Formats: sequence, structure tokens, C-alpha cells
Amino acid sequence: MNAIRFVLAGLREMARGSAAYWRWVGLLLLLIGAGVVAYVGQLQQGLVVTGMSDQVSWGFYIANFAFLVGIAAAAVLLVIPAYLFHRQDVKAVVLLGEGLAVAAVVCAMLFVTVDIGRPERVWHMVPFIGRFNWPASLLAWDVVVLSGYLLLNLGLPLYVHWCHWNGRQPELRRYFPAVLLAMAWAISIHTVTAFLFSANAGRPLWHSALLGPRFIASAFASGPALIILVLQLIRRVTDYPVAQSVIDTLSLVMTVALQISLFFVAAELFTDFYNETSHAGSIRYLFFGLGGVASLKPWIWAALAMNLAAVTILSIHRLRTSMPTLTLACVLVFAGIWIEKGMGLVVPGFIPTPLGEVFEYSPTLRELLVALGIWAIGALVFTLLAKASIAIELGRVRAARSLHGPAGVTGRSARR
Repeated sequence: MNAIRFVLAGLREMARGSAAYWRWVGLLLLLIGAGVVAYVGQLQQGLVVTGMSDQVSWGFYIANFAFLVGIAAAAVLLVIPAYLFHRQDVKAVVLLGEGLAVAAVVCAMLFVTVDIGRPERVWHMVPFIGRFNWPASLLAWDVVVLSGYLLLNLGLPLYVHWCHWNGRQPELRRYFPAVLLAMAWAISIHTVTAFLFSANAGRPLWHSALLGPRFIASAFASGPALIILVLQLIRRVTDYPVAQSVIDTLSLVMTVALQISLFFVAAELFTDFYNETSHAGSIRYLFFGLGGVASLKPWIWAALAMNLAAVTILSIHRLRTSMPTLTLACVLVFAGIWIEKGMGLVVPGFIPTPLGEVFEYSPTLRELLVALGIWAIGALVFTLLAKASIAIELGRVRAARSLHGPAGVTGRSARR
């Protein structure tokens, strides 16, 4: 019964809020509804309504999937200082970071689902029910690491919140092994995702041993960028304490990770263009066009410009510690890496085809609506989780209050 009251207390907190809160939730529900309608049309007519084809079989959906896995993995940048180095300022927000990881993993899984032409056959991948084909299949490994990471980022905050809801401190010895596992698991989810691409020997753009390190470096740049933006928003609209030292730490990590990521990009460009071979066709199409077509050219150059502008801002201490310029840098990093690791990686891997065909891809309106709906689902998941988490951590929701009815709000309270 106590567990049921705990869940109901969280749900009640999610179900109450100010007019601004409900306007935000209403907007997200509207976007989700538009995405559902678009996806129903895709289910009825098939993937022919997307811009994908036999030549370019991965598009906007998988581009978002690859990017979101990196966002999910970046939560480890809060977990490590919070639990290994006992940073109390970071520990105060680590549960919000894990909530963001949950939302990112949910979105990543949904993007894979909508990319499948027959999603009702997904049961074939369920262990002991379908033919899971593990450990031979890399796709099976991806299912394992994403599912495991989702459970870890649900279970750890759940235990901590349960203890706080009951008015006691969680015992570190009980959950620290899971913390260590989550740290290693965070690296694994993006490494396995990189392996899904690099294992394709017939796609020269992906077939590189550097792809895994590039994925990790870019994740540790784009992930902190989003976390900083979210923490700033939480600090603005609630009374939840977000220490400036947390944002300073994340901005420093983002700076180093972005510098490393850009170095990796430069190394790839030098290797492909200094002594150019036929295997450089994909990257030539991406940066300069091929066969008279170059739809991604302005996008990748814009991404490179955004990342260079961001690394310049972040490398100057005075600019990095100024909130307006730091916010600008975070937006540039998030957008730049989304393009580079999304459309700038997935689509050019198919162009030209192994037969030398140059067949361009552009996402359709239906794909854009479905993707927008999935991003809205992620935003809604995080909003609801953060709403309950903040209430429990601020002491507004406690077991005693659930037993005896709502009492007066004591201590710090969040504006809703």
C-alpha cells in the first residue's frame, strides 16, 4: 500500500500546476496528436510516404535516433561527479539529469519504431518469445543496452525518491553498484550505436574505427549543452536550487569535448581529401556535392560554422562564464551536432550507392510531423518526471502528507 501511495502522490503532483504549466502540456499534447495522425497515415500507406527509398533506406528518423542516444549517454557527466566525487551541488540535480536520459531513450526507441515498416512484428526481438539472435546481431546488442540503460535510469531515481518521500536518506551501499553499472552502460549505448554504422564495410563514410570515439566526444558536447539549457530553465521557472558551479562544470566538459570532436572531424577530412580515392565519394557529396546535387552542402557547412563559433566562445573564459554567451554557445552546439551526427552522417552514407548511383533524400512533411511528435513525447516525459521529482526533493510531497491529506507547504516551494 505504501508503494501505491508513493506512485499516486507522484501522479497527483504531475496533475496539478499553474496555467502556464497546462499551456505547456497542452502544446505538447497538440504536437503529439499531430505526430500520431501523421504516423497513422504512414502505417496505412507504408514507408512509401516518406522520402526514404531502396537507395537511401535510413533517413530523418535514424538521424534523430543517433543523436538522441548521445543525449541519453551524457547523463553520466552528472552521475560521475555526484556519486564518485561526492559533489553535493551536482547531486542536487543528478536526478533531473537521469530524467532527461529517460526521455532521450524513450524518444530514441520511438524513432526506431516509426522507422520500421511493420512495427507489429517487433515481438520477434523480444527474448524468449521471438528470435532475438543475441549475441550475433548488433541490433540485438542495441536493444539490450538501450533497454538496460532505460531501466537503470528509472530504477536509481525511483529508489532515491522513495527514500526521500519516506523522510529518510538513501543508503549508498544499496545503490552504488547500480551507479557504477550505469556509468559503464552510458558509454556502451553510444558505442554500440556507433558500431551499428561502422560495421557496414560497404559504406565508406561509416566504416571507420574513429566513429566510436567521435560519437562519444560529440555526445559529451551536445548532452551538456542541452542539460545546461534545461537547468537554466528550471532555475528560472521554479525555486529548485541549481548551483552555478554545476553549470560551470558542465560548460568546461562541453568545451573540451567539442574541441576533441572537432579534431576528430578534421582528422577525417584530412584522410579523405588529402589523397582522395573513390571511397571519398560520400564525404565529397556532403561537403561539395556530387553529380550536380548538393542538398546537404549548406547544412553541413552551417553545422561546421556553428560548432566553430561555439568552440571559440567556450574557449574564452570570460565568454564561457557569461550566461548570455554560454546560452548562445549551447544552442549552437546542440544544433551543429544534431546536423553533423544526424543528417550529416546517416544520409551521406548511402550516397553514392555501391553501384555508383547518386540518389538524394529529403524528409517529407509527414516525417517532420512524426519526428516533432516524438520530440514532444520526450519533452512531456521529462516535464512530468521533473514535476514530481522537484516536488519530492523540495519536501512538498511526503509520505506523512499522503497519509493525512495535504498540509501547508513548508520550506522551499516551487513556482508551478
